Amino acid sequence: MRNVALITRRELRGYFATPLAYIFIVIFLVLAGALTFFLGGLLKRGQADLQPFFTFHPWLYLFLVPALSMRLWAEERRTGTIELFLTLPITMGEAVIAKFLAAWAFTAIALALTFPLWITVNLLGDPDNGVILASYVGSLLMAGAFLAVGSMISATTKNQVIAFVVTTAALFVFALAGSDFVLEAFRGWAPPVVVDIVANFGFLTHFQAIARGVIDLRDAIFFGSTIALALFANALIVDLKKAD
Repeated sequence: MRNVALITRRELRGYFATPLAYIFIVIFLVLAGALTFFLGGLLKRGQADLQPFFTFHPWLYLFLVPALSMRLWAEERRTGTIELFLTLPITMGEAVIAKFLAAWAFTAIALALTFPLWITVNLLGDPDNGVILASYVGSLLMAGAFLAVGSMISATTKNQVIAFVVTTAALFVFALAGSDFVLEAFRGWAPPVVVDIVANFGFLTHFQAIARGVIDLRDAIFFGSTIALALFANALIVDLKKAD
């Protein structure tokens, strides 16, 4: 854990050493605010909650998380610094986990900076803060799953643009897997058990369940398992391609 903590701090400092971190945070906050107030109609609804704010989180992450994850391994492979990085006295698993935790911590910072919205609804009314807190937890878990998938895809290529496009496409499929739009394509020919399996892979479905205020163990296990499996695959891919 000491090695993981050291590399995580090193990677996290690296984000703030460039303008990329500040650009990412500003874009995230501006888009989150604009979507919440203008498209979500937070003030016009007359309800003291953050439901319009969290509704747009999957779609914000769909584009912003790939922009963050695309450089995790693709840049290392393109510049050839991956060999130097992996010569450090750490295991492959520690390197993968540390890079992921740094990106996840950065996303958590961006998410935490939306706290003025939480304060706003408390000033305007009497919201259920337990539901809001659960929604923040669900949003962070979903962001972690998105990042883990993005990190895995980033390890397969040296081109950041390819990593961005493929990650966006993959996350779009995962996000909508539990929706009627996707399930209708399976209901006509697939047995019910297959339809249920596809439905259970929907990130959006699990996030919406948590955003209702109940952190179900099944939803937490889903996101945790997705992160673990993606990072395991990430380590295997990096190990296979480190000499490329």
